[in-house]
Amino acid sequence: MELIKGHPRGLKSLFFTEMWERLGFYLMLGILYLYITDTERGGLGLSNSMAGEIYGTYLAFVYFTPFLGGMIADKILGFRRSVLFGGILMAAGYFALGIKSDVTFYSGLVLLCLGNGLFKPNISAMVGNLYDHDDPRRDAGFNIFYMGINIGATISALVAAPLRNLWSFNMAFTAAGVGLLVGCAILVFNWKRLARADIMSEASEDDVSFKQILMTILLPAGIFGAAGYFLGGQIEFITNTIGPITFGFIIGMLPIMAYFGLLVKKSSPEEKPGMASLIPVYIAGGAFFMVLHLSGGLITVFAEHNTDRQAEWVPAPQYYGQPAMPSYYSNASEDVARPDESTLFIVDGKTESMFGSRTLTETAANNLPATITATTEDTDYGFLSCGVYPDDLVSISTDTDAHGVSTTSVKVPEGTDSIKDVVLVKGSNPALLVSQDTYDAVYDGAGEERLPPNKFLTLLNAEMITGLLNPVFVVILTPLIVGFFSWRASRGKAITTARKIFYGMLITAASIGIMAFAAHLGDNGSAKTSMVWLFAYYLIITVGELCLSPMGLSLVTKLSPPRLVGLMMGGWFLATSVGNKLAGFISGLEPTVGMFVILAVAILGVAGFIFAMLPRLDSAIKKYGA
Repeated sequence: MELIKGHPRGLKSLFFTEMWERLGFYLMLGILYLYITDTERGGLGLSNSMAGEIYGTYLAFVYFTPFLGGMIADKILGFRRSVLFGGILMAAGYFALGIKSDVTFYSGLVLLCLGNGLFKPNISAMVGNLYDHDDPRRDAGFNIFYMGINIGATISALVAAPLRNLWSFNMAFTAAGVGLLVGCAILVFNWKRLARADIMSEASEDDVSFKQILMTILLPAGIFGAAGYFLGGQIEFITNTIGPITFGFIIGMLPIMAYFGLLVKKSSPEEKPGMASLIPVYIAGGAFFMVLHLSGGLITVFAEHNTDRQAEWVPAPQYYGQPAMPSYYSNASEDVARPDESTLFIVDGKTESMFGSRTLTETAANNLPATITATTEDTDYGFLSCGVYPDDLVSISTDTDAHGVSTTSVKVPEGTDSIKDVVLVKGSNPALLVSQDTYDAVYDGAGEERLPPNKFLTLLNAEMITGLLNPVFVVILTPLIVGFFSWRASRGKAITTARKIFYGMLITAASIGIMAFAAHLGDNGSAKTSMVWLFAYYLIITVGELCLSPMGLSLVTKLSPPRLVGLMMGGWFLATSVGNKLAGFISGLEPTVGMFVILAVAILGVAGFIFAMLPRLDSAIKKYGA
């Protein structure tokens, strides 16, 4: 940890606590969308639009709850206890996700949102509290802290793939909970060392009480949100576009946004310039994270379905590669070898859905084609193992979203044990159950080459692209970016923190342009594109991230009054929350050229706004010696 030398001792403890927390967070986030939509590897089998709603709502509240968590730390618990309690709640949430059922799935997401609200803003505030306001090491300290976040994210991608390949999605979620407990242990072990960073807010007669905030801000937000959800469900245009959940969330945010505006207006003349300057910083942060968190949604969809992930070169393919299932071939090129026809057996759509969720009713298991055997013996095809359940315990439902896309999901009551676990084989070869539509899609436009009956193409796990590249690039590029900024400063040409944010927005827009070009090459999903384009996308957006995200966190701690650091850090995450909800909505759509072009134009618009605000931002930064 040579990089941490010269910084306060507590930075190392916070670095590793955050690293383990982010390991759990990104492990789960990297596979969450896949888990929700998967129909072939034991996932929930929900529609893409429903996945977008769940993903966006989860991420929105993960970043909304810090608004409350910051206040709780400021006024009640203090930073250390808030971080510890938050970590314990998140661990419980991951362990709940480790059990496959509707109840544990949604309750696990709720626990994660609540825990993150206590953890995330307050550990960032603790980093800022390690430094004096005029300490020139502060920006570098946040860059180092940010690198710890991404080391955890890097490890998470390396862990998630083998856990779900060798076991299941649910085992991976359980491992995320273990990571949280390790982070909590590090915090407790360094409890006394971190006392300096645990600064309770200075009381002021101008402060708004926690009760007032609950009654005058959060209660109206809840009422607005409920009304927006109800109205959104009655207005056909909203139902068929952003949906009532997203509409309700945005309407519910209005009272909270108004609160921050009122907070700035009523602040003292000494505090007002700094607090007012945080508004454009919040806007930039929300817009950026709307794009970055497409990684777990829209970009994951692009990687899973529109990217050529053939990877026979992958070392230890059983860990980091997965056998190609029939859906992979629907837009594969003509020269990609298809499965041997003898391994695919045509069944009705419901049976295909059951097989994809690794569940079979007794009737389905007993009515298999005569050439198929349901064996309970160990085979090389354990990843195709299906649990057999009584017919009355398996529920099958088909939902159609606003775009007319139908999805069939299969559910078994929580805690139900299978009668037996079987693998379907024909002789010594695997047997895959598919519908007629899937069968036709596999061979439509295919060449003559076929795989041997016992052979599967090896595909790189999608999360190895969407979950690994960004944090790896952060770890590699952080010393280079920090060094570049230091070099500029040593030559008397320092780049201001505000201008770094502006450059970050421009670079982010450029990264989206790369995805638009990739979608163009693939004719909007009609053909698969090279992984090279995702590699380029993550390289560019990571440069933008390093210019923007650590600088945003640093500015919040620099420009906020000491008595409101936790609350204003909550405002940063509130802005991110709105961006994340929009990211979920966007992820429920298709990754087309038009979608990426609209995003790029929107980000350029935000960049223009930041450019117009640069004089005000630079003036505030100079005023507070930041």
